Amino acid sequence: MANYQLTKDHDIATIWMDQPGSEVNTLSVKMLDEFSNLLDQIEQNNDIKAAVLISKKDHCFIAGADIKDLMAIEDSKAVENLSREGNKILMRLQNLKKPVIAAINGACLGGGLEVAMACHYRLATTDKKTVFGLPEIKLGLLPGGGGTQRLIKLTNLRFGLDALLTGKNIYPHSAKKAGLVDSLVHKEGLYQAALKIAANPIKRKPKKSSLVDKALNTSMGRNYVLKKARETVQRKTRGNYPAPLRILDCVETGLEHGMTAGLEAEAMGFGALHATPASKNLIGLFLAMQENKKLKNNNKTENVEALSMIGAGFMGAGITEVSIKNGYDVVLKDISNEGLASAMQTIWSDFTQMVKKKAMGAVERDRLMSKVKTTTQDDDLNGSDLVIEAVFEDIDLKQRILADVESRCKKSTVFATNTSSLPLANIAAKAAHPQNVVGMHYFSPVPKMPLLELIVTDKTSKKARQMATNVGIKQGKTVVVVKDGPGFYTTRVLSALTHEAIKVLHDGAKIEAVDAAMKDWGFPVGPLALMDEVGIDVGAHIARGALGEMFVNRGIEQDDTVQKLAEAKLFGRKAGKGFYTYPKKGRKSVNTDIYRYFGGEERKDMSNTDIQNRIGLIFVNECVHCLEEGILFSAKDGDLAAILGLGFPPFTGGPFSHIDATGADQVLATLQALEQQHGSRFAPAPLLVKHAENNQPFVK
Repeated sequence: MANYQLTKDHDIATIWMDQPGSEVNTLSVKMLDEFSNLLDQIEQNNDIKAAVLISKKDHCFIAGADIKDLMAIEDSKAVENLSREGNKILMRLQNLKKPVIAAINGACLGGGLEVAMACHYRLATTDKKTVFGLPEIKLGLLPGGGGTQRLIKLTNLRFGLDALLTGKNIYPHSAKKAGLVDSLVHKEGLYQAALKIAANPIKRKPKKSSLVDKALNTSMGRNYVLKKARETVQRKTRGNYPAPLRILDCVETGLEHGMTAGLEAEAMGFGALHATPASKNLIGLFLAMQENKKLKNNNKTENVEALSMIGAGFMGAGITEVSIKNGYDVVLKDISNEGLASAMQTIWSDFTQMVKKKAMGAVERDRLMSKVKTTTQDDDLNGSDLVIEAVFEDIDLKQRILADVESRCKKSTVFATNTSSLPLANIAAKAAHPQNVVGMHYFSPVPKMPLLELIVTDKTSKKARQMATNVGIKQGKTVVVVKDGPGFYTTRVLSALTHEAIKVLHDGAKIEAVDAAMKDWGFPVGPLALMDEVGIDVGAHIARGALGEMFVNRGIEQDDTVQKLAEAKLFGRKAGKGFYTYPKKGRKSVNTDIYRYFGGEERKDMSNTDIQNRIGLIFVNECVHCLEEGILFSAKDGDLAAILGLGFPPFTGGPFSHIDATGADQVLATLQALEQQHGSRFAPAPLLVKHAENNQPFVK
């Protein structure tokens, strides 16, 4: 079946894109070949003076390349040639004597944006679903269809580099202001406006450049920007991600030697990056996140119509925000009107930031805000299908709230507790309907963090589990289901990591050396800086509970230093002081006073490898324990949750993929050496021993 349909209105041709059997259009080898044939027809037909390229899909122009298509190609030379051939077709489009107008509504991403940029004019809608971007860097790749060349030419060096190196979304008004698109129109008038533009000679206002951009358009200015960009990339990626530097190489080649040379550098870079483990792992992560959406079930009995939220603190506000933004009406209940007002102000501020960035209209913001009903009255919860509770981590309080919800709501109402460490079985111990109780562990800040850890017990019904899953996916989260237990999965493995970071400090390491080593290993922040962000008092509270008891029962001696730090009110950032000090102005710095809890200020040098093996592998080993005990349902779930919830190095593919890549036998040998040196907390999980002996991978 054809991906394109060519129609003709007088002397204007229209290319309708409509990939059969798919909600979106994606670029593939087949599509590019068909497109090349269409260009032949347009070129050879003297009755055609101009063309409009438009999609028949509701919310998609072209969503990018078909990733599975790309992954199926094993030979990187073939991938390099694919880029080269694609660029030839897009150069044909760019050089076509007849103007082609890209009429864009919905997602115009990756290869889709590269096609649009090769057209002679870009008209886009202001619809909220319209978005532009070159997200290839998130897959460990670079744009392979001229993106590194045309984006800079259409916009400017600063804007182009920012878009290329972040892969961020660009919304219509920002795209227009930068020069990425030529004009904007309401969705309903897109096709007629495109035909009108195609019927007349294209007129553009001269591009305005700021004084800064004019300065940067000189050879000296460009070199300065590229040099600074390389320094920033090296500082942020610490050599773990090859794609950003390749992108900079392509941009520089194009600026210095022209577009043909830039496109050749792009093709070679595209092939080379495709062969890297980092790209394979990042693409695997992307596909796993896409696959995760299929957990959603549209069975009517498992859908949630009436959603309520108890607790209007920071977490409650965040959960409410992602709920209303993704289609739910929410009853938000708190014990005080002040708490409700604060939550509404938080949501309003977040939406207003989006309005300022032109990512949302003011009318849309007001409409979304109207979807929240705030209340202090318990009776307003009575009609709920699902109630999410986000109050303090206090077992008695959570049990009382659950009992009250059960007394007033339907027998089928699902109760979801947002807890990071309290065992779900304890919260549901006195429940009348324990089959309706689940845990929904959101991560802070909720609007930005992509993971939802969904906790179930042996008593949780399939229906309750599916209802909570449906809500999480609709909220835009990647949902990983785990079995109940102390700390579940993420809090438990993170506690193992931070506990070892404390041990490393006791052994004389410097605070900044610990954090730097783990950032070099691939974590976005070091473990001690993370403890400051989460709150050292929070870590102390968790260590006092069931999770601490579990580690003690396993023969792992618990350190009371975190308790002492909490008692001294060294809570971290919120207190202005923890492992670092946080002045009101200026950068944070190491709090050397804290060393008195770790044997004094005299510190010693410890190698990066020693720090990384101790902290990184104790984390990985704990992940294996979770899989062995059935806390995790699969190694893939463990990889996904560790990356999305805890920042485990994405380029590795996750802790289980890291074991597979390193070799289970090698990880086992390192842990055994650490056990000899530091004690039983490094005892390898029996499942790891088994996989090492059988040379068996965790992720199939």
